[in-house]
Amino acid sequence: MAEDRTADLVEIDQVCARYMMLTSQFVEDRWLEVFTPDAVYTAFGTPYSLDRFPALLAAAPRGQFIGNMSVVELDGADAATGMQHFLFVDQQTHAMRLGWYNDEYVRTPDGWRIRRRSTTFMRKHGGFDSGVQHDPLAEQG
Repeated sequence: MAEDRTADLVEIDQVCARYMMLTSQFVEDRWLEVFTPDAVYTAFGTPYSLDRFPALLAAAPRGQFIGNMSVVELDGADAATGMQHFLFVDQQTHAMRLGWYNDEYVRTPDGWRIRRRSTTFMRKHGGFDSGVQHDPLAEQG
């Protein structure tokens, strides 16, 4: 039982690490692999369904995402929740953003995937929020 739990935690951590790597490298087609088909990603107070993820990634600033190992709570055999801190460094300005993701994970036939991910940013004044509410996709057009 402990071995199964450890294997699940390692697999979830690998999914989160792939998210960071593929986001940093803008590997759009593989980025979707870490999510379930019904996934919702909430950024800047706006929820996005999977069909909008490629445009969301394209609108994101280029840079490096660095994440710590997720803190995960397994909920039965096929579901889990977790939190992962991140640091984003903008490629051009080297400005940094700090925050964390609140996640829901689910075991699929292809392994663990992210079903829900929402972003919380840490502010210089010590507060936390989901970002300045705006829709980066609406700003493109």
